[in-house]
Amino acid sequence: MGVSSEGNLLLYFGTYTERGSRGIYLSQLDISSGRMGPVSLAAKIDSPSFLAIHPTGEFLYAVSGIGKDSPTMGSVHSFAIDRSTGALSHMNQQPSGGEGPCHVDIDTTGKHLLVANYTGGSVAVLPINRDGTLGGPTDVRQHNGNSVNIERQEGPHPHSVNLDPNNRFVYVADLGLDKVYVYELLADGTLKQGEQLSVDLNAGAGPRHFDFHPNGEYAYVINELDSTVTAFSLDGGKLDPIQTLPTLPEEFAGINYTADIHVAKSGRFIYGSNRGHDSIVIFSVDENTGKLTYVDRESTRGIYPRNFEIDPSGLLMLVANQDSDTILTFNIDQQAGTLERTGHVIEVPYPVCIQLVPLA
Repeated sequence: MGVSSEGNLLLYFGTYTERGSRGIYLSQLDISSGRMGPVSLAAKIDSPSFLAIHPTGEFLYAVSGIGKDSPTMGSVHSFAIDRSTGALSHMNQQPSGGEGPCHVDIDTTGKHLLVANYTGGSVAVLPINRDGTLGGPTDVRQHNGNSVNIERQEGPHPHSVNLDPNNRFVYVADLGLDKVYVYELLADGTLKQGEQLSVDLNAGAGPRHFDFHPNGEYAYVINELDSTVTAFSLDGGKLDPIQTLPTLPEEFAGINYTADIHVAKSGRFIYGSNRGHDSIVIFSVDENTGKLTYVDRESTRGIYPRNFEIDPSGLLMLVANQDSDTILTFNIDQQAGTLERTGHVIEVPYPVCIQLVPLA
């Protein structure tokens, strides 16, 4: 079933297929109000925990735990998007190059898909054909080693892969090794080690997700295991850590794992999700230095907020509360950076990822 004609953006939700979830879900967002439309199943697929949209808006890609053609690996699936209804048509799938794929990114030319394989400890590149289908991996880079947390860092665990806005350098946050790796994406779909192979985070930090400042001079990583955000200066592909701040209040004594991070469209604010404290932390950005200053924390009115997204206008934030099966919208104050709940909420089973696509 598609969505109604009301609204401005199609919403796709990646999930874990437990607690009644069956795959990728679909809704629609009215940007003017933050209201979301009815929810329907867009594609039946095993645990599509992260989604990515092709630059043309015509195709959607989803990771999945096990591929039928590669039982020891995960897989990545391609779908055609009907931009008038949101309906998805499955096109093909390919091995992800390793076990447990958890994150994908697509280069700005729409020719290459990059995937982080959390369980397998690798990052891979898959070619995107002209018709949107995927080819098999053109390169797979295996990480090796461990770090200080014997339960979570017994080996490499790449948790995100992000291509810079210039479509040249690839940054891989490896939770298991407390490193962000730097690669150069070549035209033939292979990865070349950068002049700076990697940058070290604090022992036990567990870097998870990564984002860039729109001016191209700074980047930020959220660290899952010690609930911090690290700011970097960015020059010619090289990362230089300049600051690390906590995402939690000093008085919080519970268990917390951070998840997602996004830079505001304006570049003036950084947002990160706290799972346990169940909040979005807000920092302002000094655009002369890239350093952060704490602003506020906003409750997500749900349990275990994982992925969140900012709509293209920069006015609305959507938050996926994984363990309460809800998606909420918040207005973003453009001057203060703070969040105000719109009052609109929908139910999606086990939501872990949000992607937005403009209607045709």
